Amino acid sequence: MRMTALLTLMVALFAAPLTQAESWPEPIRQMEAKGAVIKGSFDAPDGLRGYAAEYHNNGIALYLTPDGKHVLVGSLFDEQGQDLSAEPLEKLVYAPMSKAIWAKLENAAWIADGKADAPRTVYLFSDPNCPYCNMFWEQARPWVASGKVQLRHIMVGIIRPDSPGKSAALLAAKDPAKALQAHESAGKASTLKPLESIPESVQAQLTANQALMEDLGLGATPAIFYRDEQGQLQSQQGAPRPEMLGKILGKR
Repeated sequence: MRMTALLTLMVALFAAPLTQAESWPEPIRQMEAKGAVIKGSFDAPDGLRGYAAEYHNNGIALYLTPDGKHVLVGSLFDEQGQDLSAEPLEKLVYAPMSKAIWAKLENAAWIADGKADAPRTVYLFSDPNCPYCNMFWEQARPWVASGKVQLRHIMVGIIRPDSPGKSAALLAAKDPAKALQAHESAGKASTLKPLESIPESVQAQLTANQALMEDLGLGATPAIFYRDEQGQLQSQQGAPRPEMLGKILGKR
């Protein structure tokens, strides 16, 4: 992901129109004009000045040359092979970004699966017609049943024409958690019916969930978000392999 962001930004240097930014040296302001959001500066060796930036949900390091007229984009390594960009990017970009993303997930329209006081919370964007969402639901049963994990299903409707109606039916149910349990436990035999007329409030929830999914650059379900043992935000696209379950859901 980080390499993709770097290449995209380099292309943008030759394609995007210039706009006026403020407060940074001119080469850094030009990078802002290309879409980089400068999060802060940091010390770098040999007269360079480092700048940490966010670009398309990724962190990139910018290095201003001593003459103040040029900027280098990428990682800087020392003679031991240590990436000098990693620590400032984690501090200035990834940690605040992770905190902001987690807050957005918390504020989304989700359906709880598991105990509210479970020590670990895992979010996933879920479509009622997604077989891989159902696969992950099945995989997570031991953790959820033991009270160790609460899954929070952020409902979207992207797979089939009736997906929005089915997600709306779950969100609008008298007991959404119970309705989700019945749907997922039935698997292919589910009798969940889509709402023919979606209430305005529920449609607003689906629209916001879809917008959040797009804002995070996601195109398929399940998209799983969790915090690792160090508290850092991690993500998983698709139903995880068995060896990944411990990392996502914790110890059984």
